[in-house]
This record gives sequence, structure tokens and C-alpha cells, in this order.
Amino acid sequence: MAIHYHCRHCGQKLGSLNDLTLDYEPLGLHTLNQEEKNDMVHHHSSGDVYVQAICEDCQESLESNPDFHQYDYLIH
Repeated sequence: MAIHYHCRHCGQKLGSLNDLTLDYEPLGLHTLNQEEKNDMVHHHSSGDVYVQAICEDCQESLESNPDFHQYDYLIH
């Protein structure tokens, strides 16, 4: 099983953790409420987990341009 992180705004792969048993606590996922988990954490039939996060470029864009929050996808 692997955990894959992708940017929720541009789709860029941020990284992967391989050969892990899923334990939410060290990853910080235990701090998410159920709605956030449903939105950000997706389980694939292969056993892999996909987590939507935010890359540095999108974070900077959102901080510089607050009106970008209305868009689901950003191109940079």
C-alpha cells in the first residue's frame, strides 16, 4: 500500500509514501473531521490512498490573489 499526495488545485504530484500500513496519526490525518476526510482522503481499490493537499505554488497564488479561492483548479 502507498499513500500519494497531490495538489487539489493544480494536480501536481507532491510525493508518495510506499510500503506503509495506514496510520492516520503520524500523518496528521487524525486531526481532520469526517467532512474533511471525505473531501481530502480517497481510498483506491488497489489499497492505495490518495490525499489532496496544496502545493507551495498554489498556496502562494491563493495568498496573493484571494479571489482565486472561487476556482477549483489553478494553472501555474
